[in-house]
Amino acid sequence: MEGFGDLLAGYRRFRTNSYAGETAKWRELAEGQSPRACIIACSDSRVDPAIIFDTDPGEIFVVRNVANLVPPFEADGGRHGVSAALEFAVTQLDVPEVLVIGHERCGGIHAALSGVFNEAPEGEGGFVARWMEQIEGPAQEIANSYGVNAVGARKLEEAAIRQSLINLRTFPFIAEREEAGVMKLVGCHFSIGEGQLYMLDEAEGDFRPV
Repeated sequence: MEGFGDLLAGYRRFRTNSYAGETAKWRELAEGQSPRACIIACSDSRVDPAIIFDTDPGEIFVVRNVANLVPPFEADGGRHGVSAALEFAVTQLDVPEVLVIGHERCGGIHAALSGVFNEAPEGEGGFVARWMEQIEGPAQEIANSYGVNAVGARKLEEAAIRQSLINLRTFPFIAEREEAGVMKLVGCHFSIGEGQLYMLDEAEGDFRPV
């Protein structure tokens, strides 16, 4: 359990440094939260929204999954983790912004582009393949046009962000707030190697460095 031992050592540093130095703030946070934004991010261990945006606990409500995807609104009685998190963030916490942040060298995107998970070995469930079917159309088009390479991956990473924004607008409680001007939707792409954030200009359709 060496890995957990390292985590436990980190926890002890937190207790000694961060918590001990800001006890009052942590006790205030225990009473409730009022985040400034909801962020849909990838589960990738290299892309932590709290670090990228230099935020403190309580500032952002983060939903992470493979390839930072938002499925469309579906009232089918199923268990929808992303949808439940969105509903809570928007209707209960009243976040004024929902931000989708993708990133370079995303494993889920590579899987969709290359079709590597299309046939899951027996017993593995095919969960990744099923999840990535959300962008199967764009993946095939981009693979045919640009190839399964870094250029194609970047194109699909950006396409996935655009698709998630489209799907966000299928949620009535989000569409109503955006139309009323009390909620903003934002799409971003983060370059791990450059440490650079690119923001989507939806009017122009491209990502620009900020």
